[in-house]
Amino acid sequence: MGLDVYIEGLLFYKAVPMKKAAVAKALGVKLEEVSAGVAALKARLNTGALRLLETDDTLQLVTAPELSHFMEGVQKDEIRGDIGKAGAETLAIILYRGPVTRAEIDSIRGVNSSYILRNLLIRGLIERSSTKSGGGYAFSVSPPLLQHLGVTEKQHLPDYARILDQLEAFETAQQAET
Repeated sequence: MGLDVYIEGLLFYKAVPMKKAAVAKALGVKLEEVSAGVAALKARLNTGALRLLETDDTLQLVTAPELSHFMEGVQKDEIRGDIGKAGAETLAIILYRGPVTRAEIDSIRGVNSSYILRNLLIRGLIERSSTKSGGGYAFSVSPPLLQHLGVTEKQHLPDYARILDQLEAFETAQQAET
């Protein structure tokens, strides 16, 4: 397999914009090699559903512009539906524990939360920001959701201190098991 396939796989797995330098490091190649792989990937993706979005220093997989109308319909369908038990569970973790990374959410829930997080982001219930280490995103509750819940700070949520203590006890127990 060519370097373009590895770049595509990495970007697909990460599902967020990545610095070209981080891609080079993850793949154990030089930045110049990444440029060649990017050119090959762009050429290969040119007729499919995905495109490679390239800025001066970042790369990201995105849907083809020709699919924008279709994707808007898919997004509207997702927003109309119920967030479900998994969505409510993830939202509660973010409400009471946030800002929290996807890895931390996955650890608490015991399953991959990427799809749920995307759904909550699309609905405007949560926000994401880069972590201080630059290695991903931290998720926190959105101000409109707090306003909808009738609180101005998450510390005013019902049973905030008790639930936070329970989450910390759960995490400590999980860490002791491993």
